[in-house]
Order: sequence, then structure tokens, then C-alpha cells
Amino acid sequence: MLLLVLGALLLLFCNLDVWYFLRGAQVFFEAWFQPRIGDILAVQSVDGVVLTHDLDYLGHMNNSRYLRECDFARFHHYMRNGLFMASRKLGAKMVVGASTIRYRRSLAFREAFEIQTKVLGWDEKAFYLEQRFVSKKDGFVSAVMLCRQNVVHSSPERIIEFICKKKLECPEFPEELKHWISFISASSQALRAESGLEDKNK
Repeated sequence: MLLLVLGALLLLFCNLDVWYFLRGAQVFFEAWFQPRIGDILAVQSVDGVVLTHDLDYLGHMNNSRYLRECDFARFHHYMRNGLFMASRKLGAKMVVGASTIRYRRSLAFREAFEIQTKVLGWDEKAFYLEQRFVSKKDGFVSAVMLCRQNVVHSSPERIIEFICKKKLECPEFPEELKHWISFISASSQALRAESGLEDKNK
């Protein structure tokens, strides 16, 4: 019986990223029992520390780990400001449409940091967020990520109105976000032209 259980666990861990789902459940329950944050535009922070499973060959936090930590920080953010539950009630889904991360200084083993997540604005299809990795050693911004969170089967304005019971005016986009959105649009047009989709739509 013990061998069957161990075999099942081995099969499970070989075929699923079990730790990812366990961490997601942890974030869900932690955020569920924390106070709601009524301001959708407020900066929220989550703490972290670089552990052995985060390291690359140079002893720094692995590049891909930053993106994974950003996933959990966004989920925590959406849970506390109501975006997650509102989208569920409206039958909507939020999926990452684009992300760009800039590494400014590596995070070392056992270095404590916080991820600061903020909604910068939205358009008719997506929310735009900024996430910063801030070292607790000296407050240096070690990395910064921009994320486009696409809304499927609804719209950002509808979700916000559902939460706030009123319409909110979108803040003016920062210059770097405007340039990034232009890059996404240009890249999309180039790929559509490359695949012949532009000709088919004429």
C-alpha cells in the first residue's frame, strides 16, 4: 500500500507542477482572510526571499522565477482588490497577453525582497500593471515588469463598475507604458502580415 501511495505521488510530481498549485492555494487562502482593499489603483506588496530552489548556476535568483513570483503577486493583488471574484461572477477570464521584464540588479541567496504591484490603467480589452522587485536590503528596484492582463468575455470597465458600483476614469498612461503598448501593436501587425492574415481581412 505504501509503495502504491509513493508511486502515485511520484507520478503526480512527474506530470504536474505540484508546488505551483500548492503555492496558488496558499496565496488564495492568505488573501481571502486579509482585509479587502477598496482602491483598485492602490499599490499592494507581498514579501519574498530567495531560497535554494530559486537559484541559477551563478547563485542568483533564476530569471524565470521572477515571472513565477509575479504570477502569485498578481493573483494576491486581484484577490484583495476584488478583481478576481468580480471577473468570476461576470463569467470573465483574465489571461496574460504580454509581459516585459527588465533586470536591474540580481537578487542573491537569502536576500529579502517585496513585490509591489500596481494597476497603471486599462483600455477596452485589458488591464495594464507594473510590478517591482524591491530589495529590502537597501530599497533598490532590482527588476520591474509590465504586464498586459487581457479580459475575455467581459471588459475592464464592466469589472470595475461591478466592484465600485460606478464608473472610474482611467489614469493617464505613463510614457514608458505608451511606448510598450505601441511596441505590442507593431509586433502584432508585423506577425499578422507575416502569416498573411492582413491580406485575408481585406
